[in-house]
Amino acid sequence: MTGPNRLPLITDQQRNLLVGGQWRPAEDGARFEVIDPADGSVLTDVADASVADAADALDAAAEAQVTWGRTPPRERGEILRTAFQLVNDRADDFARLMSLEMGKTVAEARGEVGYGNEFFRWFSEEAVRIHGRYMANPAGGSRLLTLKKPVGPCLFVTPWNFPLAMGTRKIGPAIAAGCTMVVKPAAQTPLTMLALAGVLAEAGLPDGVLNVVTSTRAAEISEALQADDRLRKVSFTGSTAVGRIMVRQSADRLQRVSMELGGNAPFLVFADADLDAAVDGAMIAKMRNMGEACTAANRFLVQAEVVEEFGRRLAERMGGLTLGRGQDEGTDVGPLIDEKAVESVSQLVTDAVHDGARVVVGGERHDGPGYFYPPTVLLDVPQDSAINAEEIFGPVAPITTFATEEEAVAKANDTEYGLASYVYTRDLARTIRLAESLEFGMVGVNTGLISNPAAPFGGVKASGFGREGGFEGIEEYLETTYVALPAG
Repeated sequence: MTGPNRLPLITDQQRNLLVGGQWRPAEDGARFEVIDPADGSVLTDVADASVADAADALDAAAEAQVTWGRTPPRERGEILRTAFQLVNDRADDFARLMSLEMGKTVAEARGEVGYGNEFFRWFSEEAVRIHGRYMANPAGGSRLLTLKKPVGPCLFVTPWNFPLAMGTRKIGPAIAAGCTMVVKPAAQTPLTMLALAGVLAEAGLPDGVLNVVTSTRAAEISEALQADDRLRKVSFTGSTAVGRIMVRQSADRLQRVSMELGGNAPFLVFADADLDAAVDGAMIAKMRNMGEACTAANRFLVQAEVVEEFGRRLAERMGGLTLGRGQDEGTDVGPLIDEKAVESVSQLVTDAVHDGARVVVGGERHDGPGYFYPPTVLLDVPQDSAINAEEIFGPVAPITTFATEEEAVAKANDTEYGLASYVYTRDLARTIRLAESLEFGMVGVNTGLISNPAAPFGGVKASGFGREGGFEGIEEYLETTYVALPAG
């Protein structure tokens, strides 16, 4: 399936930039190709925005901000609710499009559509719940009034691994709060965002509120827009290295910043755990998105008494998965995003084996076209091996042993990252101790799936700051004004 006319939801017009409500080519006519990771073929091409194009998009967002910020909350919420229904009606098309450009199976892509679309529904309901407060001055003589106002024009830079959900998680609260935006989707997966922008326009979103600039020049665009006084908010999901650059760039203009960065999630299995449940949870936490997720279980820390049994069961499950094109029936595991990703995963496994790890299943890259790597389980992985320090972003489960709860916590926290963590135990008191002692923004207890639109998603340490989703998500897009009123 190649060519723009065979891509669901994408018209020839939508392979361009969306600026001020108009689909237009890049100013210099530049375009770049979108590649199918299953075989390396070209799916289509899209406009390659320049800094000048991005500046035009910010112009449109700034112009639309005044009117959009004054739009009644109910109206903003209804637009999101309409968009939710439109995406829901076209879920299969979104899933097929996402599978083509990103590689995940159609079934998994449908799951992302359902999850990502819930951010539109959640924030459609939050739009009408933005409120301040009114109270008497405790000292008497005056009244205190607080107002919530939209932050203003935003820049969103979204990653390739969840091309719909990482967009809706930012766009939903921005629309609900009354903010306009410029979105720069990942160059590997721009099509889903272009299709989503088309749906929002159909739902009634006014021109200029959402502007989309597809580009291979992400660093230049973010640097230029962050140097503009009119940009008031930046939200980035991606690597910690790039996040640090964007935080530094935000300093001169003191822009509000949300960063959802790298992860190195520990998956702790204690001897008293239900091993069947732990293996089920491990499959979800590790194999979601072929392991290409910041929340993916990156390090399996298993108590010595059950490590061999857990490793054997996990290897049986992972070894039974079938690699293939995401659109093919019977495929369990699609390709990684590109050749660089395969090389990175392969090198981490090679280094771990050199360090003394034992391959239980997998361990050698897939022959043939496409960017595939087989599900792999490693036992006896040394704590200081690079695979325990770096984000794998692939279907590899390295297992390291621990003896005591204190050792498990120490090993789990032995990372600069602090996004997600997972714990399997039947001891309630232990779960409470671990929730308090693990240095992560999210802790999953006896579950391998923690993402939920109603919950605040985010991390600590080098995994960033700010929260997306939940009641907290909309606060990222609101400023507070305090008004002092005379008593009478």
